[in-house]
Amino acid sequence: MNNNFKKRMKNQVFIYLIVPLFLIGSSCETKNETLISNVKILETTSLDTYNLTKNQFQSSQMVLGRMEMTSFYELVKANGKLDVPPENCAEVSSYFGGTVKEIRLLPGERVKKGQILFTLENPDYVQMQQDFLEAKGQLAYLNSDYERQKNLAQDNVTSQKNFLKAESEYTVTSVKLEALRKKLSLMNISPNTLTLENIRTTVAVLSPINGYVTEVAISKGTFLNQSKMAISIMDTDHIHLELNIFEKDISKINIGQVIHFNLQDNRSEAYKAKVHLISKTVHAENRTVGIHGHLVDGQRSNRFYPGMYVEAEIFISSLAKMSLPQDAIVEIDGKYYVLVLQNALADAYTFVKKEVKIGLTNKNQVEVLNFQDFKENAKFLINGSFNLITE
Repeated sequence: MNNNFKKRMKNQVFIYLIVPLFLIGSSCETKNETLISNVKILETTSLDTYNLTKNQFQSSQMVLGRMEMTSFYELVKANGKLDVPPENCAEVSSYFGGTVKEIRLLPGERVKKGQILFTLENPDYVQMQQDFLEAKGQLAYLNSDYERQKNLAQDNVTSQKNFLKAESEYTVTSVKLEALRKKLSLMNISPNTLTLENIRTTVAVLSPINGYVTEVAISKGTFLNQSKMAISIMDTDHIHLELNIFEKDISKINIGQVIHFNLQDNRSEAYKAKVHLISKTVHAENRTVGIHGHLVDGQRSNRFYPGMYVEAEIFISSLAKMSLPQDAIVEIDGKYYVLVLQNALADAYTFVKKEVKIGLTNKNQVEVLNFQDFKENAKFLINGSFNLITE
């Protein structure tokens, strides 16, 4: 009797314990199902799995994407400046000294080839023109006398001495006239149109090239000595790159390779050029080699000024690799992870965190070394991974 009573009591206690546990378990399961079907905040079902609703996906501006083949380049870093060829620079002076009578130029002003830059005045200019006209007048007489003596000498009417004297005077005056003709041309005075009536005391100094005035070293009333620099002009139409690379990289550089460079005032915008010449000498102090590059888009050269400092990358070789965008990869404690789409329902997404091994990088893409660990058409979260994984 007592044994039967104890047995009944034991069974009742067992039942009483089971029922609350069952109810608690049922309650938790129902609550979990309710949370998953009505997600209000981001939740994870495990350390490597992430669930979110379609609304969360769209409101966070998340984006899906696949791995793709990307070209990765081996690069050689370089630095240098923008410059122009030597023939595009001119330091204007005068072959003959004189006082500056007129000048109206300012640095930065555009000038054309043949344009008058300034005028000089000097009494010596008058003397040179006078000497030319006198020699020109004498030559006409000496030429006539030379021809007459020549004919007489052929007929043995005059002596050989008279003929040689006439020939000598004619030759000397001819040389003198031609020399004065060249000097007048250097003074921008036309010998062919020079007459007694248009002798002048001033000469005009003309621009030898098209370009911009970079320096004015004279002013009105100053005396300019011959061959002293008065004005410097630079033509920026053929601006180019003058870069320096380290000696160890010279074997990698070839003519025609692409150069990307940017300016200090705007490092986000890149410009393109190509390797045109490679120097054959190594700078003794810093062990660098000069690289001459030509701009690809010459129409953009109006943004550049000679002397500007540039940083550049020379593209050496190209390799096609499987890659993902940089925003798809998250680094945690020296390891790299991505979120792979596991399941996509009408109103929810499930992602799984997977480790990736990375290789080469460029500005936007990262090489995935273990791409074979993923399905061929696998989709990745390429925008928003960082916020999910690091929460």
